Formats: sequence, C-alpha cells, structure tokens
Amino acid sequence: MRTLLAAAVAAVLLAPATALADYYVYCANNRIEVDGRNPDQMRIARGSGVCQMGPRFGFLSSAQDFARNNFGGAGRPCSCR
Repeated sequence: MRTLLAAAVAAVLLAPATALADYYVYCANNRIEVDGRNPDQMRIARGSGVCQMGPRFGFLSSAQDFARNNFGGAGRPCSCR
C-alpha cells in the first residue's frame, strides 16, 4: 500500500506541468492580431489603437481559428470604431 502511494505521489511530482496561457484576438493598429498579452498589457505595448475582438481563449489554435472564421485571420484589416 505504501509503495502504491509513494508511486502515485512521485508520478504527480514528476509529471510535466501544463503551461497555463491565455490568448486574445485584437484589432491593433488596424490589423487583426492574436496575442498572449492580456488587454492591459496590449494597451501599454500598442497604445490606444487597440481593442479586444473576442473572448479569452485557453489555446492559441482556438484564438487563431476564431480570428480566421470571424475576421479573415491575423493580419487582416480591422477597425476599433
């Protein structure tokens, strides 16, 4: 029983941790961008010409799919009006 418990604890401790990351779709400087920076960080980096174009995504591919399906993909023209 102790061996089984020790093996379970070792497996949990040695398992690679999943990276927690959030991705967002923005209109920044009149172009669609997919970025890992949160809205506050984006405004600091890009200035006032930034607006969030969708929800927060847990996976980069989900954010890229959203940008492609709704706005034509990263790099396409957009407006924050």
